[in-house]
Amino acid sequence: MNPELLISTRTRLTPFSSRVEACGVKAYTVYNHMLLPAIFRSLEEDYWHLCEAVQVWDVSCQRQVEITGPDSQKLVQLMTPRDMSQAKYGQCFYAPLCDESGGMINDPIIIKHSDEYWWISIADTDVILWAKGLATGFELDVKVTEPDIWPLAIQGPKAEDLLVRIFSDEIKKIRFFYSKKMHYAGKELLIARSGWSKQGGFEIYVNAPELGAKLWDELFSKGEKMGVRAGCPNLIERIESGLLSFGGDMDYNTSPFECGLDQYVSLEADIKSLSIPALRKRPVKTRLMGIVIDQQVKMKDLRLYSGDREIGLITTNTWSPKYRRHLAFAKCDVNYISKKQNYYVISTNGKVPATITELPFNFESLGLYSYNSK
Repeated sequence: MNPELLISTRTRLTPFSSRVEACGVKAYTVYNHMLLPAIFRSLEEDYWHLCEAVQVWDVSCQRQVEITGPDSQKLVQLMTPRDMSQAKYGQCFYAPLCDESGGMINDPIIIKHSDEYWWISIADTDVILWAKGLATGFELDVKVTEPDIWPLAIQGPKAEDLLVRIFSDEIKKIRFFYSKKMHYAGKELLIARSGWSKQGGFEIYVNAPELGAKLWDELFSKGEKMGVRAGCPNLIERIESGLLSFGGDMDYNTSPFECGLDQYVSLEADIKSLSIPALRKRPVKTRLMGIVIDQQVKMKDLRLYSGDREIGLITTNTWSPKYRRHLAFAKCDVNYISKKQNYYVISTNGKVPATITELPFNFESLGLYSYNSK
């Protein structure tokens, strides 16, 4: 018998919770003190549907740290080593947040509404407490709050067609990692072309709880012939896509350079960022790499080996039904990833050879070709 998750006011419900339950959610996880659906039909069936159709995800757990006031941009820049000086209104930025030692605090999407109004759409850590501390310590003229915003993600190859049916062809004008305000039921909602999958999609930032059920129901009504279903972030899809999970693939002891986020660090920029001085000097000891195993395995432990030496720790892994390979991410000792070596993992059946590769996976260069769900 599997343990149950006891739901209380500490694990907050969302405006979509009744609809999620009605759609037959089978598992939850807790993320930012809120419930996040994890499985509906099965991990693999949910995966194939996401890759082929369209899903509606309750991702209200993707909380917004709202920063307003004259020093808003100063605080946002202090929190991230990515140069935000050229950010445009409505633009979305994937950006590491790092502390004074260069360690990761979070890897959110930062959205600029205006020079004095920003959202930090966070992964699973209490960024608001850190932001408040920095604002107080640096005596910044800002207000840091968590507004009542409940993101709803529409993900999958048919996502745009579904939203066009509700919001008009204006949806097509939203560029990747940009947002646009659209009217719905007398309210103005921010819609961004973004989301935690590589299948294409949007995130709707619902700002009135009474709209939750109405919007959900309309999405299912307009998407019925498209085969719309309730869904959620999917382990298989996110590993295939090389999408990282804070708390698993990286943590407070990880620098952006150790988890492949080099391109989001502006080391040479003339910016006042808390972490830049440390990141310029901090040595890179590990590197998050992709692991490919030619057979489905059940791991006996989560270590990657070369010879008699343990050279890496597997952070997440899954069987890929599309590529018929077992895929994983592993934090590897940088001294052992640039040499051609024989790597292996230990399964319940013994040693199994493994291939190490850069992330995200380049399946074509690996000689892997996709199978369909049929």
